[in-house]
Amino acid sequence: MSPKRVLVAYGTKHGATAGIAEQIGKTLREDGLEATVLPADDVRDVRAYDAVVLGGSLYAGHWSSKAKHCAERNADSLRHRPVWLFSSGPLDRSAEEQEIPPVAAVARQMQLIGAREHMTFGGSITARTPGFLAKALTRQGKGGDFRNPERIQTWAHHISAELAA
Repeated sequence: MSPKRVLVAYGTKHGATAGIAEQIGKTLREDGLEATVLPADDVRDVRAYDAVVLGGSLYAGHWSSKAKHCAERNADSLRHRPVWLFSSGPLDRSAEEQEIPPVAAVARQMQLIGAREHMTFGGSITARTPGFLAKALTRQGKGGDFRNPERIQTWAHHISAELAA
């Protein structure tokens, strides 16, 4: 029997969410699944996959339009396979200290496609992040990389276990 094929798609502005998606894909592969990681804009059809993990960055309480459009474009197919959603964004340790519920746009997507669950991970804005807002935040000491690799791996292992059950 061949391993289950999992698509890990992401919508990102500056790459932090892509890093989370890559870590999820790597962990799923280590667990014996066939995981493909792609930008959400590149996903036109999910029917070749047994399951999908879709993530998007959060900016001012809004989920990535790239992730949102991917979910909407593939809604009919997503309803017929296991789907997990994730967000990245808090620029502090709050995502590690408590479960952060999905923002309204993500909650709507969860309902639209029948997603199993949602997870919020910390985001990242560093001196290398382009843009005026990023530069201002780092100058004010509010930047940093708040992604927790162990937490990301734990969630990916959880997905693997659900797919194996």
